[in-house]
Amino acid sequence: MDRVSRLFGSLPGLGNGSTDAPIVDTAEKVQISSLALLKMLKHGRAGVPMEVMGLMLGQFVDDYTINCVDVFAMPQSGTGVSVEAVDPVFQTKMLEMLKQTGRPEMVVGWYHSHPGFGCWMSGKVLEGPVHDPCCAGVDINTQQSFEALNQRAVAVVIDPVQSVVRPCPMTAAFLKSACIGEGESCYRLLSPH
Repeated sequence: MDRVSRLFGSLPGLGNGSTDAPIVDTAEKVQISSLALLKMLKHGRAGVPMEVMGLMLGQFVDDYTINCVDVFAMPQSGTGVSVEAVDPVFQTKMLEMLKQTGRPEMVVGWYHSHPGFGCWMSGKVLEGPVHDPCCAGVDINTQQSFEALNQRAVAVVIDPVQSVVRPCPMTAAFLKSACIGEGESCYRLLSPH
């Protein structure tokens, strides 16, 4: 025990004579309602083998929590390895209609599918037969356009194919971590499932 004490003595709460101090939880969390998740998976499944895309509605609860309560699909052009929204007019009209119905939610981010090839954000050329170099960076560019509207916008990637064979849906949420250099960003995985 003495060896353990010496090894971890400088860590709060583990050393001799140190007092336990409360540690502030600053972990960011993306909460996705069952309804929103089911809609994302249904939309993604309907689009297989093409990628699909939609907007996430909810609220920024506090500095660390984003709550997504609903989603809606968007018209887009997609291939088996990329998707891009092509109708900003549709997005604007949809949000206006939501306001008319009295829904208080705002756009907290976007989702898209990677049917059969996992949850990740394309931002550089990846090796392998599935990843098409001509499409590298589409996800990062899309996320950066959402961040221009709201710094805390979240990107969620779903895999509707692998979700069918797993005990829980395969999803991942990404938020901007830091700027590496001018014009470059790093995205960290928040909630892999």
